[in-house]
Amino acid sequence: MRRRAAALALLAAGLIAPQARAVECRLALVLALDVSSSVSAAEDGLQRRGMAAALLAPEVEAAFFSAPAPVALAVYEWSGRSNQKLLLDWVLISTPADLFAAAERLGRSKRSTQEFPTALGHALGYGATLLQRGPRCLFQTIDMSGDGVNNEGFEPHQAYSAFPFAGVVVNGLVIKMPIETYGADVVGYYRREVLHGPGAFLEIADGYKDYETALRRKLERELAPMMTGMLERTK
Repeated sequence: MRRRAAALALLAAGLIAPQARAVECRLALVLALDVSSSVSAAEDGLQRRGMAAALLAPEVEAAFFSAPAPVALAVYEWSGRSNQKLLLDWVLISTPADLFAAAERLGRSKRSTQEFPTALGHALGYGATLLQRGPRCLFQTIDMSGDGVNNEGFEPHQAYSAFPFAGVVVNGLVIKMPIETYGADVVGYYRREVLHGPGAFLEIADGYKDYETALRRKLERELAPMMTGMLERTK
């Protein structure tokens, strides 16, 4: 936490070493939205509207602009091995108008598929590739949200070995459903298999109606420099 806060302070003061002066932003943030077959149409709507609302929450807006350097944002949906769709390509959130435009686009986005299983490893690989072609930022974070465990393709640990995840933090947002619904401990799975990198943490939504609130908490924590590295929040 101290190291990240110090880096941000140096960036704000213009004292970053010459080789790092090409940095465009303080954080490259990727949000990954689960659209696998376990997610109903109504639940998908709660996710999209919830994401738009969370981005526009006053406390989240304040966190976006809590430091001089902007945040770069990209969003994609994921399900099966080859079923990832970019919803928002990289945009620098430099002004409140940028944030409003991004939230509006996400709120109006349409689901690309609802027939495929949960390929978490492939979704993570897509996110790493997206970061590779994104803006140069001091830090890189992927937000992986979902309501189930991997059931197709390679596992998350294989993605971490095969794709460029050096310096990347992967946080999780689990939409917690009754265990009898899916027969799996999704919270435990995300903690063991999905969280990656120093300071990685998990937020838990109590069903899809709680998604907006959980995402707002998560964004506040990720975007506020002094919040990074806090003890994992439990629920």
